[in-house]
Amino acid sequence: METIDPRPLYARATEQAAALIATVRPEQLAGPTPCAEFDVRTLLSHVVGGTLRIAVVGEGGDGLAVRPFADGVADDGWSDAYEEVRERVLAAWASDARLAEPVKVPWGEVPGGQALAGYVMELVTHTWDLAEALGRPTELDPEPAEFALAVARRVLPEPERDADTPFDTARPAPEGADAHGRLAAWLGRSPLPHD
Repeated sequence: METIDPRPLYARATEQAAALIATVRPEQLAGPTPCAEFDVRTLLSHVVGGTLRIAVVGEGGDGLAVRPFADGVADDGWSDAYEEVRERVLAAWASDARLAEPVKVPWGEVPGGQALAGYVMELVTHTWDLAEALGRPTELDPEPAEFALAVARRVLPEPERDADTPFDTARPAPEGADAHGRLAAWLGRSPLPHD
């Protein structure tokens, strides 16, 4: 049962993601990310598309009909594309009533607050992926990561994951890892090597 309103943390997570996306240069788009199947461009496409999906859910639409990847974004247009869906998602979830209403998301039908909490986890995780890919150009906010880690441990309590789970088997967190590092490890990610 979700007792914490996820909206303020989601808003902070979107601010953090927007600031990081604004640092991406076109020459970085083909670079690797900790999410092995995504380069930076594909990761950005997924962040924009996934944000649009939860915006449509918040608006009362069928989020499952929204492809969780954005198409047709110019190399220098990712920041604007994200800002557009970010404004839309925050408006879509402004009503307190949305938190209790049942919504359909990829993992089932759940109250809106639980769905949005899942998207806090998703966004914070992919923001860490992007920060790693870009060489950690900005400091990440620990509070959304602590919330996301609690969500991750609740929805994925077992460290072993099967092929139907969109996250890999948990890894040990590096010693002294911050909340983002512990979240990434719980979701099966490893930091990229940095010089």
